[in-house]
Amino acid sequence: MKDKLIYILLTLASVITYGQVNLSLDADKTEYGGKDIVNLTIVLELNGSDLVQQTGFQLPDLSKFNIIGSGSVTNTVIDPATNTLITQKVSRIALEPKKKGKIKIGSVLVTVNNRIYKTEPFDVNIRDIVEKKSLASNTSNEVYLNMEIEDRDVYQDQPTIAVLKVYSRNMDNLRKVKNIRLPQQDNINVHPINFNKSEIDPSDNGNMASQVLAMFMVFPNEAGYVEVPGVSASVSTYSNKNKIVSNKVKLNVRKLPEGAPDGFTNAVGNFNVSVYSTTKEKPEAKKPLNVVVKVAGEGNLPDMVLPKIAASPDYEVFAPKITSKVSPGTSGIKGEILANYVVIPNKSGIISIKTEPFAFFNPENREYVDMGQKKLDVNALSHDQVLEARSTVEKVNEYTNNLLETVDTPVLKTTSFKVKEKSKFHWNILLTNIAILLGLFVAYLLFKTWQKKRTLVRETVSQKPLGSVAETEKEIRELLKTDINDYFGYLENLKDNEEYEKFFVTLEDLDQEVRNQYFQGSVAEFKTFLEKHKGSSLAEEYAKLQQKIQMEKFSPVKSHDGIEELLKTIVNLYSQISK
Repeated sequence: MKDKLIYILLTLASVITYGQVNLSLDADKTEYGGKDIVNLTIVLELNGSDLVQQTGFQLPDLSKFNIIGSGSVTNTVIDPATNTLITQKVSRIALEPKKKGKIKIGSVLVTVNNRIYKTEPFDVNIRDIVEKKSLASNTSNEVYLNMEIEDRDVYQDQPTIAVLKVYSRNMDNLRKVKNIRLPQQDNINVHPINFNKSEIDPSDNGNMASQVLAMFMVFPNEAGYVEVPGVSASVSTYSNKNKIVSNKVKLNVRKLPEGAPDGFTNAVGNFNVSVYSTTKEKPEAKKPLNVVVKVAGEGNLPDMVLPKIAASPDYEVFAPKITSKVSPGTSGIKGEILANYVVIPNKSGIISIKTEPFAFFNPENREYVDMGQKKLDVNALSHDQVLEARSTVEKVNEYTNNLLETVDTPVLKTTSFKVKEKSKFHWNILLTNIAILLGLFVAYLLFKTWQKKRTLVRETVSQKPLGSVAETEKEIRELLKTDINDYFGYLENLKDNEEYEKFFVTLEDLDQEVRNQYFQGSVAEFKTFLEKHKGSSLAEEYAKLQQKIQMEKFSPVKSHDGIEELLKTIVNLYSQISK
């Protein structure tokens, strides 16, 4: 009997020990279409501080798939009920099926405390794979989007940076990705960092080229497991337009610590609050006063609840006008947000304008910072005190104005002599008038010079002998010839001001003017003309430039460096053509 009891106890102990390690492998669904991506999720859970993972995940044979992307996150918590350390590691793998039919996915192996654990194999069914049309000539390669978030363990309202990359086996397909739409969801706030395309990496993932399309910040506004939806984009060709969607990413959003101050709402980061008045006149009772509450710092600045001016019987406050000056930072959105209030003091004397209590959570120090209430002390004067505080000159001006307003005769319009309060000489107006006069004078001189030159041309035209047809054609071409340097300067200004739509319209006008100089109507005719008279190399450069212009013109995100490089090529080529 004693031996049986020992055997039962050992069996229970082994069962309990076995239950401390949980390993699972699941797919998001069991049946997939030809365009679907198979998403595998591997979860390893260790209950106890004495368990050590000795090896990484040993994946099964995935030769029937193309691995598109992967990522992992590790979470560690302590169960308050049992005081047990729980470590959870989650890995995601995105697969593209190579063939249709039923495909078996084998077991994942991992070694913990010298013991091998494995998952159960299962089957996924792939329906007929549809042959997709090529996105460029002579290619059958696809385009894939992948969203990468490195830091997936953050606090509530703490930002994490997401990077959107595009993959394809043909680099020409990367240029056709347009209309990027960032994810939108109630439990996250998304703010773009930039949409600047990076240099193309020809071999980022095996034989696939890649390029970074965009970077953005994700602010989860609720705790728990938050899934960031995929980013969508369109792949446009001359024949059709396809929509592609990136993978989803799951975040482990930690709840903010307990013991938050009374003034805490949802501010996470590092901030500073100040309150000040922008009214230059002396504050007066029953008269409006402009008060600004300024919040500066870095964090979830655009999404946080701003501290308001607290209500008080000493003053009346109206809804503010919000203005912001923010930009992406290293640990959130940085800058300042101004709340412009109109406050009317209800009485004279010292009035303290206070804000509501404000506190924020600093994720770096993992502690709350209580800023308390900020206040602005204002000495509101009565109307009699304002009159007494005026200088002698101001009193004389007011008396003169009142006299001229009341004693008005039909003979002399005395109100026109009214003295304006605090009038001063405006140098800006004087300088502007002088500049206008100088501009008119220069325009007059240029017009007279143009008239003289036109008279001289008119006198000497009849003295020229008639030449041959070629000379006449050359003379007409010289008359039609436009100074392309004016176009170059204008294009440079449009490029600096980032007016890209006008840039390409002006570029078309420049090309039309140059073709008109040589009596060529279309681009193809002009290329043939260049081959005959300027050489085949120059004609080939002209054709390549036209292709490059079209690619940059219809690019969804235009970079300043790309437009600048295009402008250099334009200046060089058109200068050679117009020689």
